Amino acid sequence: MSSQYQYTFKRYEMKYLLSAEKYTLLRQRLQDKLNEDKFGKTTICNIYFDTPDHRLIRSSLEKPIYKEKLRLRSYGTPEEGDTVFIEIKKKYKGIVYKRREKMELSAAEAYLYDGEPACKSTQITKEIDWFLKSYHGLSPAMYISYDRIAMYGIEDKELRVTFDSNLLWREEELRLSSGVWGTPILEEGQRLMEIKIPGTMPLWLAHILTELEIYPASFSKYGRGYIGAQQLKKNARIKGEKKYA
Repeated sequence: MSSQYQYTFKRYEMKYLLSAEKYTLLRQRLQDKLNEDKFGKTTICNIYFDTPDHRLIRSSLEKPIYKEKLRLRSYGTPEEGDTVFIEIKKKYKGIVYKRREKMELSAAEAYLYDGEPACKSTQITKEIDWFLKSYHGLSPAMYISYDRIAMYGIEDKELRVTFDSNLLWREEELRLSSGVWGTPILEEGQRLMEIKIPGTMPLWLAHILTELEIYPASFSKYGRGYIGAQQLKKNARIKGEKKYA
């Protein structure tokens, strides 16, 4: 399994919200330029960690030049003994840096949920240790999952394009093993596309996006989930106030 996954990344990531119609047109235009990766459609599940006052996501939503996040990720719903990934993702001046370490599910949860030492010591676990100490009171804050189709360039293997659908969030049962369920983030038929490149976007891809009038969008999955959760809480408070008015 270790040979199938990359553990360090440095790249530009651009996001685009696509309607069902634009998605269909774009896939037609890309069929001779991109291939699907060997995993096909994959369900990606994440637990995002944050402070009790949601410091990390509140800071991220302010769009600073530097931001970072910590999450626990699995591919599909994991069971005891399955491998998961602890990831630190940082963004500085538009460049994304990602570092991740793989562990068995129980070891990762003991480390992140219970504060036990990491089951192994690597440069990446030392960076995670530093992250945990830097943000006091980090704990599971939100579950986010989505179905992903990942593609790569036929001529340029470093070009990656992903399409995410069925984005869900929840604030309860914050264990990866609890399964895939939650509140939808996207509208019916929408997809979130991400273009991931080490440098400049290929000219042919830029031309296709321009012709189809597909433009970049500011989009954070955790951010959208957090905003949705805050809105639901606000609506509940208003409903409660009206009930007792």
